[in-house]
Amino acid sequence: MIGEYRKIVEHYENCLAHYGDTPRGVDWTKEAEVDVRYKVMLEVIRRSDASAVSLLDFGCGTSHLFEYILRNSLQSGIEYSGLDLSEKFIEVSKNKFPNINYYQADIIKNPDAVPAFDYIVMNGVLTEKRELSFEEMWEYAQTLLARVFEKARRGVAFNVMAKTVDWERDDLFHLPMDTLAAFLVKKLSRNFIIRSDYGLYEYTTYLYR
Repeated sequence: MIGEYRKIVEHYENCLAHYGDTPRGVDWTKEAEVDVRYKVMLEVIRRSDASAVSLLDFGCGTSHLFEYILRNSLQSGIEYSGLDLSEKFIEVSKNKFPNINYYQADIIKNPDAVPAFDYIVMNGVLTEKRELSFEEMWEYAQTLLARVFEKARRGVAFNVMAKTVDWERDDLFHLPMDTLAAFLVKKLSRNFIIRSDYGLYEYTTYLYR
């Protein structure tokens, strides 16, 4: 399945080649929504976490989440690292932020290449399925979430497209909430929050230990 998922990686690399280091370069077409997602992703961090926490930006692209962290002076409480399957995205990120730890790794094929973190966020990793069928994407999502959760000491945040929309796009991954909830309860954790309160046609799940 990871080979099939490479088609999605190639799509994002084509966006980068066409639009450069911009929101469009990671296929966010509405720039006004980008910071909304970053804010929601970071709110997975519990307020009780008084000291700095380690955070892995899984599918970091060109590190726009880290730029958001810097713009909002959040870096003192967050030890940021980035991971991406794409060597091209990692190269851009490393050139921008040479002092940040980056991982170009396939967590399904080589989970040992990814260390543990307090929190892992996956912004946009599971929102597009491109040419994959729903069944193929759902199989991949379950495998990926299980591997990622193994590496999270405290919690994981990830978003998918909602089913409660006027119409669905064939290239996006619209996942029913009850399907996701049943999987999380059975395989990963009963301790989760589903957020659909931030005005976009998607929802974000916080999965905790």
